Amino acid sequence: MAKRCFDLLLAGLGLVVLSPLLLVLALWIKVDSPGPVFFRQERVGRGGVPFRIHKLRTMTHTPATDGPEITVGADRRVTRAGRVLRHYKLDELVQLIDVLKGDMSLVGPRPEVPRYVALYPAALRDKVLSVRPGITDPASIEYRDEAGVLAAAADPEAEYVNVVMPAKLRLAAQYVEQASLATDLRLIGRTLRIVFRS
Repeated sequence: MAKRCFDLLLAGLGLVVLSPLLLVLALWIKVDSPGPVFFRQERVGRGGVPFRIHKLRTMTHTPATDGPEITVGADRRVTRAGRVLRHYKLDELVQLIDVLKGDMSLVGPRPEVPRYVALYPAALRDKVLSVRPGITDPASIEYRDEAGVLAAAADPEAEYVNVVMPAKLRLAAQYVEQASLATDLRLIGRTLRIVFRS
């Protein structure tokens, strides 16, 4: 209950404070390339319940099935505005909407697409999906340059499934075991420091 109140308070305040910046970013996205401002994609949430996540669009507007579901290196689908938004994680600010809706938390395991969740080992799947997914978590900090890591692999998809995803799952499970408001505050602080230093 305390975590949910914490999420509601900070997400609501964040949207109010960030609304001028979000408006500027929305205009930039519209001017930079044709297509909608928002990107919506199905992710798996708490208890395995699917939801549609909000992001600011960072790629060219193409059908959802056009291209891989992972981003590798200097992906040609990423727009000029998208490169900046991704670098500073600005595309994820609108997930504060998902926090207010109750689909996400400020801190929690990053939500994955159903195709990859289907590959989770059963025990880890149950643990990771026992809490609301978050905007940030230890795995998103550890793998901040995930696209670069995958770009260095001979087979990026295999690297993600066999190396990166299991490592991220272990970090997510550790978070679930140790989760507290103090832990969340530390992770938010670490995330902000990394973003501002980048």
